[in-house]
Order: sequence, then structure tokens, then C-alpha cells
Amino acid sequence: MKKAIVLMNMGGPNNLDEVEVFLTNMFNDKYIIGVPQPIRAMIGFFITSMRKKEAKENYKALGGMSPIVGHTKRLARRLEKIVDADVFYKMRYTPPFAKDVLEHLKPYDEIYAIPMYPHYSSTTTKSSIEEFEKWAKKLGVKGKIRTLDSYYDHELYNKAIVERIKESLGYDNPEEFELIFSAHGLTQRTIDKGDPYQKHILANVECAKKELEKQGIKFKNIHTAYQSRLGPMEWIRPYMDDKLHEMKDKKVIVYPISFTVDNSETQFELDIEYKEIADEVGIKDYRVARAPNHNQYFLETLKDLFENRCA
Repeated sequence: MKKAIVLMNMGGPNNLDEVEVFLTNMFNDKYIIGVPQPIRAMIGFFITSMRKKEAKENYKALGGMSPIVGHTKRLARRLEKIVDADVFYKMRYTPPFAKDVLEHLKPYDEIYAIPMYPHYSSTTTKSSIEEFEKWAKKLGVKGKIRTLDSYYDHELYNKAIVERIKESLGYDNPEEFELIFSAHGLTQRTIDKGDPYQKHILANVECAKKELEKQGIKFKNIHTAYQSRLGPMEWIRPYMDDKLHEMKDKKVIVYPISFTVDNSETQFELDIEYKEIADEVGIKDYRVARAPNHNQYFLETLKDLFENRCA
């Protein structure tokens, strides 16, 4: 039986010419801008026009492309070595798109679509799965697809989180540090409509805390905050910039808990933009832990999801 795994992620520009493609597709997603067409297209065009110049400058600072591209390719290659399946990846807003990947998957008997989002949200998991299944139906392979909604509570996944935190800590004493779990923000309106994302984030923090305790790692304090808010609407709190302003004269490690793969929000927003705030505030030591990427525990998590959890 021929099996394929497809790692599904949001995507990011493969080059500077794709920045506008990325922004246009993202802000035309009905789960990101929750108004009907053609109003959504008008809003998306306005936001893209306002943001594309700054976004290009940001990606220039990252080498002209999103870090998510290289990390995802590397993850797919390494996962393929430990599973009985061929491993592909598809992105939601930039190539390779679902329709292009699915064209190559017609000969396969089973297709395991695994979201790179450990926490379920309509803005990420639902959007990616719906789009994938839409094209699968058009190409006559929908019946072959198996997927899952979330895995933030997976023991091996939380071991991967703790491994990355330990790497950032090095040989220093954790009791001298504040640990901040930073998650991508969502509008409060999205949460109020029943999106479980924030509940999953907070539950994931508790799982990670238990793994830290199990390994005898005790931080001075552990916090949760939300980054990446956009526009005038109320977003879920506490905001990351507000949280950093509470950390004057302290040592801080930030873990990007909503990301399985490093991207512009970890390697530009957290590493560079929030580092500037940390310096202004007077944080003594500011460190950002890496996302799981191709950490062995994360590879084992994906292997287990493929073998035992996708339905």
C-alpha cells in the first residue's frame, strides 16, 4: 500500500516577489477576514497595500525569504527517513499549494494530512484542512485523506518544547529566569465565537510545565503572552509587548509556543522587534528559544501521529 504524508503549514514567501502573493492570499482567507466578498477582497487589498513594503524589508533582513521554507523542507526530508511513507509539504498562502501537491498524490492509496498547527483554530487548522479537502475532492482523492485536529498534549511534542527551552538556557540556572510562552494572537471576537485556540494554548502551557517539573527544571516564574496583533480590534491578552514591560531588570527566555517551525514571527518579530523592546525596557538577558523544527522528539511526534492518531 502506497502512503503519503503531507505536512500542512501557513507558508511564507520563497522570495521577495512572493511577499505580495503571501499577503494577498492570507487576507483573502474568510477565516482571517471574516466578512463576505467582495468586501473581504477590498479589505485584503487595502491591508496588503499598506503592509507589503514593510514586509519586504523584514524578509530582506531574513535573507530574502521566510525561514519557514527551509525548515519545512528539512523536516520533510528527515521525517521521510523514519516513516513508511513518502513525505510532502504544502503551504496555505504560498507555493507549493494544495492543488499542485495533490496532483502528485493521485497514485497513493492513503494520504495523511498533518497540520503543523498543534492547537486547533479556524484561522489555521480548519482553513488548511478545508482547502486541502476542497482540492482533493476536485481531483477525486478526498476519500484517501486522513487528518487530525490537534496534538498540543502529545508527550513527545512537549518533550521537544522542553528540549528547545533547555538549549536556550544552556548551563545557566533556570531559577534566575522568567519563562514566557509567546503565542500568535487572535482577535477576541474570534475566541468569543467559540474558537478553541486560546484554550489549547493554555492547556499546552500546562503540559509543558508538567514536563519541566518532571525534568526538575524550575523557572522563577512562567507566563503566557500573545504576539502579532494587527489593526484596531481587541486581541486576546496579555499582549507580548505589555508582558515585556513587566520584566525590567530581569532575565527572560521566550518560547514560541504556537509554532512548530521557525518563521518570520519567531526569527524577526521575536528575535529582532521584541528584542528592541527588551533593550528599551532594561531586560538584563533576553533569549528566544527555537521552535521544534527537526528536533528528534518532534520527528517522533509526527511519526506517532502518522501511525496512530490520524483518522
